[in-house]
Amino acid sequence: MTNIHPDQRVGIFIDVQNIYHSAKNLYNARVNFEELIKNLVARRPLIRAVAYVVKSETAFGEESFFEALRQAGLELRLKDLQIFPGGSKKADWDVGMAVDAIRMSNFLDVVILVTGDGDFVPLVEYLKWGAGRSVEVAAFSRTSSGRLREAADRFIEIESIPKILMRIKNQRGRTNTK
Repeated sequence: MTNIHPDQRVGIFIDVQNIYHSAKNLYNARVNFEELIKNLVARRPLIRAVAYVVKSETAFGEESFFEALRQAGLELRLKDLQIFPGGSKKADWDVGMAVDAIRMSNFLDVVILVTGDGDFVPLVEYLKWGAGRSVEVAAFSRTSSGRLREAADRFIEIESIPKILMRIKNQRGRTNTK
């Protein structure tokens, strides 16, 4: 576990698809991104907070979701959903997120990756051993890679952060329960 110092410069990189779908599938909830950022920063100076999102042509309410992310203080990186001739779809930002984290690591002390995706283990290892940065990972414990958790200097279980999950309401305006 790494120590948190009040003068550490922090950069946050959020794999929105990963976190959004984990919250929805595990808890029938949405993530309060403003509260998430506040807790991850932990009174340290936030230099950049970037959310990586995929746009689809048919998603209802997508623009209001993107606006909510901006209101939470996130800089958005948008990519169109790719649909291939056979109907298969591809929507990931892994390479873009990794390149941005490496590029920005020059002016950060701590890189916080908000994802449970084990594909980020080589990025964590490079940032720690190649760039000398502290790396924290925040994700839902039930959907995060064990290798990613072990590679990070610090792992934050998103579900343990107070006020982080907002229950999704059904069409009648009632909160769905488990």
